[in-house]
Amino acid sequence: MVTIQGIPHNVPADKAAILRSRLSRDIISFCDSTGVQKIRIMIDTNQISKGEKIELFSKNKENQNTEQNERKDDSIEQKAQKYQAQEPDYTFDLLVLNKKVEDNLLTSVDSIKVESTIYDAWGLKEIQPFPRTVLNLHGEPGTGKTLSAHATADRLGRKILIASYADIESKFHGDGPKNLKAIFYAAERDNAVLFIDEADSLLSKRLTEVNSGSEQAINSMRSQLLICLEQFKGIVIFATNLVENYDKAFETRVKHIHFPMPDRECRYRIWQNHLPEKLPLADDVSLEKLAEISDICGRDIREAVIDASIKTALEQVNKGLNPLDSQIKLSTLVQAIEQKKSERINQSSRQLNPEEKEEVLDKVKQAWEKQSSEHKSSEEE
Repeated sequence: MVTIQGIPHNVPADKAAILRSRLSRDIISFCDSTGVQKIRIMIDTNQISKGEKIELFSKNKENQNTEQNERKDDSIEQKAQKYQAQEPDYTFDLLVLNKKVEDNLLTSVDSIKVESTIYDAWGLKEIQPFPRTVLNLHGEPGTGKTLSAHATADRLGRKILIASYADIESKFHGDGPKNLKAIFYAAERDNAVLFIDEADSLLSKRLTEVNSGSEQAINSMRSQLLICLEQFKGIVIFATNLVENYDKAFETRVKHIHFPMPDRECRYRIWQNHLPEKLPLADDVSLEKLAEISDICGRDIREAVIDASIKTALEQVNKGLNPLDSQIKLSTLVQAIEQKKSERINQSSRQLNPEEKEEVLDKVKQAWEKQSSEHKSSEEE
């Protein structure tokens, strides 16, 4: 047995945690190379008196090998059993998008209908052996990305398998890529649309300077994702609020659809969808006036309607009156939506997406040409 004593009690907690992690990682390699059967790490801590020791890590090599063998025996099919597809929660009837985004999304979805024609009958399988549809929905939070993923599955008559980084990551080195393979396997098994939310956690830039096992695991998982995408036969939808963090290797493998904040027409329809007939609205509530409130998304509107309803009902209760006799006023809805806007944590400016950059450049070009034309006319006069 080998005993390691270290990490003085006055070492900051964050640095001590890093050291413990690296020691634990290196123990396996040390046992394999030396034949040592047991290692005990004893450290000082700030929680007990100076000089007193506690055992932080005690690991028998035999037990460790047993755990590793158990994980090796876990086949992809077995791992996939914990991932089950579900019925989609939303349909396209509830989805409100501007015309350009909606057409782009529908074209991508409906292309599945002609898949057998172009890949089998027209021979495109020779250049793409694994036909698939990979969409990346990106935009501000609350703009309809998750709802669109569910609506896509519903339109295709399929279930949806929802996954996030938390479903894939593992405390065991090497299990992340296996979990990823299992998720793709489960989606293909269930003929489901695979929806990966918060995809920037998986698709972000790979690390160029790998200094630890955890960093190596991150790169391995991202490389495995590329392989899964190349071999998958089905539909994958990624969603992110941070598309600028994506690795370049993924940009050409997916079809990008930007979800902007809703314009006035979309806001009108969203407000309309979120004000049920049973909702007791005062006579001054106007969809036209509500639609004029800019810089809000569908989620803001939904939460504002709920907050305004709660406030109105509580005011009646606090007065000793029946809440069913109350009415929600326009001012209450406006106050609720403005409150939602003020609650946003990140008020900093965001980077423009490619479409917005192109639009800005076009406007600058038009303004420059107009100014040049006016200047030239004034000189001729």
